[in-house]
Amino acid sequence: MKPRPFDYVRPDTVDEVLALLAEHGEDARILAGGQSLIAMLNLRLIDPAVLIDISRVGDLAGIRDRGDAVEIGAALTQNALLAWPPLQEKLPLVAAALPFVGHFQTRNKATVCGSIAHADPSAELPLVLATLGGEVVLRSQRRGERRIAAADFQKDMLATAREPDELIVAARFPVTAGQGAAFREVARRHGDFAIVAVAAVSTGQWMNVGLGGMGSRPNVTGIRLDGERHLADWFEQWLATLDAYDDLHASAAMRRDICRRLGPQVLAEARRCAA
Repeated sequence: MKPRPFDYVRPDTVDEVLALLAEHGEDARILAGGQSLIAMLNLRLIDPAVLIDISRVGDLAGIRDRGDAVEIGAALTQNALLAWPPLQEKLPLVAAALPFVGHFQTRNKATVCGSIAHADPSAELPLVLATLGGEVVLRSQRRGERRIAAADFQKDMLATAREPDELIVAARFPVTAGQGAAFREVARRHGDFAIVAVAAVSTGQWMNVGLGGMGSRPNVTGIRLDGERHLADWFEQWLATLDAYDDLHASAAMRRDICRRLGPQVLAEARRCAA
């Protein structure tokens, strides 16, 4: 199938994008890398009147180190972030997860913020942002700029808190230099969306743990570490409180079993790296 006719606009500035969103609202869609959007257009799962291409808006293509957080612009590609020299030092969890995101060819076009905006429950980058306690920065003509915590941004499967006239201008990943980090996933093939993914970041005294692919959005929790607590037992108890779903790729029972086997390995690795 092919998409229905639509207007295509390629603005040069953020202000132009915001003006177009204010004018068209729900009839507009933002095109950055297009790795998910183009497929949805072709399948006629969405039917926008206007496609707004932000890929050449220079202000949206940067990486800004704010000290306590790294701000990733909405037009920055995944491979551009992966090639950023301080990535391993500043954002070790992002560095661990990015090689699992798609393939080299798709990462050349796909954007970091595009994955977060798409909000697939099995996607790696929304899971990492939520595990780190990051934020999404949005802007509109009417509301100005606002920040939403990752935990509040993704509402459900493919559903976010973004309003129709808002543009995601950046994602803010908290700097975790010196902390332990680990990420693993199980997928049908490397580069596919994860059936289940587990992420963890640890200071040595505290650990944040995230699961992707279990529910309609990432599941994230934290645990204070002490010498007597057995992480594998704690993880099993937490897992028992979470819902899981069935789909064509895996049953809920299979997802739980994968998490049960993968989770303790990831937690142990993050704790060891923080030591």
